[in-house]
Amino acid sequence: MCSFDSEVFAAAGQSHLLRRLDQLCGEQADRFQRDLAQLDLSCMQRLWSAEDQGEVQTAPEPPTLVELTDRAVRTEALSRGQALLAEGKVACLTVAGGQGSRLGWDGPKGTFPSGPITGDSLFAQFAGQIERETKRYGQTVPWCIMTSPLNHGSTVAFFEEHHHFGLDPSTVHFFTQGVMPSVDRESGEVLLAAADAIAFNPDGHGGTLRALSRSGLLSTLRSQGIEHLSYFQVDNPMVRALDPVFLGLHIEDSVSSGEVTSKAVAKRSADEKVGVFGVQDGQLTVLEYSDLDQEVCEATDDDGKLMFRAGNMAVHVFGLEFLDRLTNGTGLPFHRAVKKVPFFDDSTGTVQQPSAPNAVKYETFIFDALPLATRPLVVEADRAEEFAPIKNAEGSDSVQTSQLAQSARAAKWLAQSGVQFAQGAEGQPAAQLEIRSSTATCPADLALCELPEKLGAGERFLV
Repeated sequence: MCSFDSEVFAAAGQSHLLRRLDQLCGEQADRFQRDLAQLDLSCMQRLWSAEDQGEVQTAPEPPTLVELTDRAVRTEALSRGQALLAEGKVACLTVAGGQGSRLGWDGPKGTFPSGPITGDSLFAQFAGQIERETKRYGQTVPWCIMTSPLNHGSTVAFFEEHHHFGLDPSTVHFFTQGVMPSVDRESGEVLLAAADAIAFNPDGHGGTLRALSRSGLLSTLRSQGIEHLSYFQVDNPMVRALDPVFLGLHIEDSVSSGEVTSKAVAKRSADEKVGVFGVQDGQLTVLEYSDLDQEVCEATDDDGKLMFRAGNMAVHVFGLEFLDRLTNGTGLPFHRAVKKVPFFDDSTGTVQQPSAPNAVKYETFIFDALPLATRPLVVEADRAEEFAPIKNAEGSDSVQTSQLAQSARAAKWLAQSGVQFAQGAEGQPAAQLEIRSSTATCPADLALCELPEKLGAGERFLV
């Protein structure tokens, strides 16, 4: 049996964990010891002891966005980004730790079928983009995928079942998200999920960077000549995984430090539930929609547009040197969230389901990297081209709205290539359309495809 320092546990207010260990034996004791070994007691003590700062923050201001309306700026950025890809200096990082339970899907969210005709999974859509750009630039693009303890095995199995979607398996790297213990909101004591298990929760998407470093992948990427990471979450099939214009702006010395560059999309309305970019206390940050006053959300500028309309797409490019500095330092700050967490009650020997929030969860947010960077940059993207997330089973941001957006983008690209469509009642193409990401990641790619002159009502066309 491993030896744990009782004084260290006592100083952190967690002596009850060692008392619980003393009551276990055999496999239960072994499992509980493994859980105990994951605890960073000094970090937990620091988080619990930290006083509420209660500092008065200045009123937020809208950020300055890079709008790609200047053709010369766009052309120069495209050239720089293409050179970066042709030199093999970019890798992809996908955050895919979630399950598809909100969608009624039994499995990792990345396995959810999202293609309008093919039903290709989210993972397949991203893999197709990487395959297309690998062929275009003649350079391998490493793909790092962050899983969770809950879905790691099933995610790896899904890739193996689908032969890594045609990608070289040696270029696809899986690593697991970190966890933090949930603690009682009154005492700060670590909660138990079972008699022999600690109640852990994922440490937030900000934990991606720490987990990437701990896995050794940051060092591996650096040894392969990678200098920048294209980061995106698993729920948006229309994301441009390797956007050369975005990458080119990221490394433009006159506007960016090359540390962090983000994409924003104009909010549909003031009440859209998405965080927005803003400047607070002189620093670029993301303001969570739940933290914004209604008055701030609805404020408009002289043109009648929302002042805080730059919605966070969760699409970023990170410089590896910046990530090295970040992960070797204090890292990203933890945030407290008071939640209802089921817990094992030692007095009854049963798991209790609380009726009110009883616990504190600690998590980190990826966008907290922005205030730590020198000259972070935000680029405005076109929602119709790049943003149709699948978050809900129905309604807004559902598979139905995403597939409609994918078909609408396909129609736009095909029309630019001269394809004509029968029109529906509202003027939209009456055909069902899908352009696979392995075929085209931009309209110009369709020049290599055999396309029909016209598509009639009710036709299905896949290219």
